[in-house]
Amino acid sequence: MPQYQIAHSPRLSGEVSVSTAKNAVLPILAAALLTPEEVIIHRVPDLTDVKHMEHILRSCGAETRRQGTDIRVRAQAVGSPRDMEEMRVLRASVLVLGPLMGRTGECLFSMPGGCAIGQRPIDLHLKGLQKLGARVEMDGGQVRVSGTLKSANVYLDFPSVGATENLIMAAVLCPGVTRIENAAKEPEILDLCRFLSQMGARIAGAGTANITVEGVETLHGAEYTPIPDRIEAGTLACAAALTEGSVLLAGARSDHMRALLFKLTESGLLCQEDARGLRLRGRARHPMEARTLSYPGFPTDMQAPLMVVATQTHGLSVFLETIFENRYMHVVELKRLGAQIRVEGQLALIQGGRPLNGAAVTATDLRAAAALMLAGLVAQGETRLSDPAGHLMRGYEHLEEKLRALGADTKKLAD
Repeated sequence: MPQYQIAHSPRLSGEVSVSTAKNAVLPILAAALLTPEEVIIHRVPDLTDVKHMEHILRSCGAETRRQGTDIRVRAQAVGSPRDMEEMRVLRASVLVLGPLMGRTGECLFSMPGGCAIGQRPIDLHLKGLQKLGARVEMDGGQVRVSGTLKSANVYLDFPSVGATENLIMAAVLCPGVTRIENAAKEPEILDLCRFLSQMGARIAGAGTANITVEGVETLHGAEYTPIPDRIEAGTLACAAALTEGSVLLAGARSDHMRALLFKLTESGLLCQEDARGLRLRGRARHPMEARTLSYPGFPTDMQAPLMVVATQTHGLSVFLETIFENRYMHVVELKRLGAQIRVEGQLALIQGGRPLNGAAVTATDLRAAAALMLAGLVAQGETRLSDPAGHLMRGYEHLEEKLRALGADTKKLAD
């Protein structure tokens, strides 16, 4: 079981490089199933979610090979994933649905897993594919989607990131013009569309609520470097805000982080764009209000780390979680450290300015794990973070090492 030891740390200072975004890499890896030619993805982070996706691609018949931080994928003959257990482990496994439907017209898969932060149903994925002509059959925990796809206009009831990605990947090889309305706008979707365009896809409107896909007969191989991880960068920014740091986040894209940076700046942190990334100075001093929304609103993945910052600002901070119904599980663990937080449904009230004290805490999901590590930086004494499900290694590439490089007293203990 992974465990981390965190001691009260001095102000963070120095420079650290931001890793490539997991949420960009996973759909791009899935998109490699759309061509029989070789695809090369550069700067792939060392994460368990990425390793699970590699296994799923091999389960679909593709060949994958790692060379340093590059992954090469060749999917000459593909079909439904054979390893249903692996599908159940990774939420993003559902992203093979669109490529397999686009290329083969059939996909049999298990309902995906992931963090227990809410229901996260895949009904929007399935409804969208049905609009494109697919048939959907369910048997227990397995779903069979089949049929010859045709172009159509698809309206998403909610701007789901995964559904938008799946529909784009399904439509790129579909004859005619497909229009996706109320599409998600996240930077990772724009990145996927850039990658697909390098493979020969014809996509317009990526990054807006209305995406148009003109189907092509075939896609070819490509080389691509995905965008940096805005959530990792935001988590490190919160660490700087907690410790009155002076930190350069090399490679960070401030244009992908506007909502978070506005909150941190409003609270007292100095955030400056730098030719090499994002420079942060000072600390958060004022309470804040945050409401999670779809991009470009405040990201739900940053709610837990920013809540830790709120515990150290004098006054009452108010958070409203509107994306996932079960994303306050970290509150119980923060209370073990002495945080004063009251949850009322979707609302969390944080009475900041109270000291935290080290204790044994447990990671309940990916972003909660990172938040608890940040809390350990300002808690008096030692914090022992247990992560029995390995959440932290799913989405953060050696976070404890990056914090240590900035001067934090963090280390991973033997599993």
